[in-house]
Amino acid sequence: MRNPLGRSLVSRVLTATVAAAVALTMAACGQVQDSSSGAGGGDATTTSVDTLFGAVEVPADPQRVVALGWSDAEAALALGVQPVAVSDWLAFGGKGVGPWAAPLFTGTPTILPTLELNYEQISSLNPDLILNTRSDNSKEKFDELSKIAPTVSAPPGVTIQYGTSWQQQMQQVSAALGKKDEGTKLIAKVDAAFEAARSANPNFAGKTVAVGAFFSDSYGAYVDGDSRVEFMKSLGFVNKPEIQALSKGQSFYEQLAREQVELLSADLTVIFPLGGDATPLKTDPVLNQIPSAQAGHLLIMEDPTLINAFSSGSTLGTKYAIENAVPLIKAKTAA
Repeated sequence: MRNPLGRSLVSRVLTATVAAAVALTMAACGQVQDSSSGAGGGDATTTSVDTLFGAVEVPADPQRVVALGWSDAEAALALGVQPVAVSDWLAFGGKGVGPWAAPLFTGTPTILPTLELNYEQISSLNPDLILNTRSDNSKEKFDELSKIAPTVSAPPGVTIQYGTSWQQQMQQVSAALGKKDEGTKLIAKVDAAFEAARSANPNFAGKTVAVGAFFSDSYGAYVDGDSRVEFMKSLGFVNKPEIQALSKGQSFYEQLAREQVELLSADLTVIFPLGGDATPLKTDPVLNQIPSAQAGHLLIMEDPTLINAFSSGSTLGTKYAIENAVPLIKAKTAA
């Protein structure tokens, strides 16, 4: 059953992060019988992919790909592969991917739930490969999905939920699809776009940044391992140490009490609403009195498409965000 929340799927992930135990309980429902060998036992018709849960043998030429992880579908599309089903993490609607990726679909995929996986529905799609590279890293979910088809999760070493970088995602997906060379080229193109942005804006280097969100009348800040923070770091910024110090090493996001809002003040503050418009941010006297706001260094993102690209963590979405966010960032750091 489709997740009933109608707002951005980012907000659903934040809810799941706060209540991870609930999400794991939800994942346990609808289990299926084992119909796949999962990992191990590779031969000439399979490719081995290293994952957080060990090596997984995937078919050399998968035909029916189910993309469950956050922006996994966009990674597959960038490589010329059209998943038969996708999870719409950012609530795009339509084909379940951003407008920078949707035209690459020639058909309309089945849209699947996100946090509450429907294993029976996934099994009915007869996948020969499941992509789940950016997720909550649940071993229970991995085990259930592996009963259906070989499942490629986050790579080894990713400990933060949804902490797979866009580079790692492309590496995992391209390896699983037998398109490593194409994946390497796509990564190089995005790296080149970041390099061009850094070269054009040398004043970004070493400046502190605080990336925050506003959801359900409360604020939060993103920490290292989150795609938005890594985006800013790729431009030369440094995540504000006082915010990074809040991290417990498991979540990409830390909630802030009202009295902690000033922690968002940095050389540049980037903040956006989740599942709503930016009016509360523009009119909040607490946010607008922090030093970075007073100095003209507060960037409130308003465009939902740009917010989603900034949050996508895919090669396609990241490229769109570089093209459209960097001019806004430049304007707020010029003073």
